[in-house]
Amino acid sequence: MEQKTPKELGFYFPAEFAEHEATWLSFPHKEASWPGKIDSIYQNYSDFVKELALSEKVRINVNDDSMKAFAVKHFEQAGVDMKQVEFFIHPTNDAWCRDHGPAFLLNKTTSEKAIVDWDYNAWGNKYPPYDLDDVIPTLIAKQFNLPVFYPGIVMEGGSVEFNGKGTLLTSTACLLNPNRNPHLNQAQIEKYLFDYYGVEQILWVDEGIIGDDTDGHIDDTVRFVNENTVLTVVEENKSDENYSLLQHNLKQLQQMRLINGQQLNIIELPMPDLVVYDGQPLPASYANFYIANKSVIVPTYRCAKDDKALQIIQQCFPDRRVIGIDSTDIIWGLGSFHCLSQQEPKVV
Repeated sequence: MEQKTPKELGFYFPAEFAEHEATWLSFPHKEASWPGKIDSIYQNYSDFVKELALSEKVRINVNDDSMKAFAVKHFEQAGVDMKQVEFFIHPTNDAWCRDHGPAFLLNKTTSEKAIVDWDYNAWGNKYPPYDLDDVIPTLIAKQFNLPVFYPGIVMEGGSVEFNGKGTLLTSTACLLNPNRNPHLNQAQIEKYLFDYYGVEQILWVDEGIIGDDTDGHIDDTVRFVNENTVLTVVEENKSDENYSLLQHNLKQLQQMRLINGQQLNIIELPMPDLVVYDGQPLPASYANFYIANKSVIVPTYRCAKDDKALQIIQQCFPDRRVIGIDSTDIIWGLGSFHCLSQQEPKVV
């Protein structure tokens, strides 16, 4: 008998701004992700954990007890409420839990929780090995005795964005890239998104930002802040490579309609000044914020536009505290706070 899909069983992927049980992280340890700089990230990373722990549990994958002790030392120095932090010996290859972590689903009628374990290939086999990261969702499901669904295709959490009311936003640059699922066309990929995320509508923008090694993850460009409003990054400098890419996305967003026929409410967010390290332009974006239960944690880049970006985001979240944490060193790993985290929704 063919197994029913999560959607047929009543499961859906809640919006990030819905209430969380916890935030999942995989502790950073791969020096090749921050060559020559990994030691410089732990203070800002610990500040991130400290802020998360103010309003929800923080569940962290670590490789072993010595990594746990190393993490605890940094967290205690930063003043993290350690009663809110739980460690799990789940060895990982890298820190990007948004992409290799579990996609948690809730059931609308039974209030059950489940996990989707998508295949993971480190953004098109760019950074092998990734065998440990690929099994993290199933390890977590076993730990909490949750049912697991296996779609059998590559998908990353940073490539999809949800409004919690049936709409999913993604990018053709990433999901239709032949380094992910070359055997599938757009319609076939949409079918997986419908079936395994429990959505009713898929909206596509085309472009990602320069320097993004994920081939255009949506969490660097367009984010839902409520069920009908998106923040989208725009580049003000017409000679910047991102200018035309992001204008193209903006025009696409302006033409979109939600399930109820309404236009998206679009709020523009500036791009920071270019962040370059070792001659490499980095994918610095204010859109890579993380929505926690009582705060929104925004990457900042020692840039004159930081305050403006924080003010715009604060206006979108009147019930949450918006806090900027310096991500200038973290972004050398080619991701920021949203890429590092994955929410676990609270059963309501």
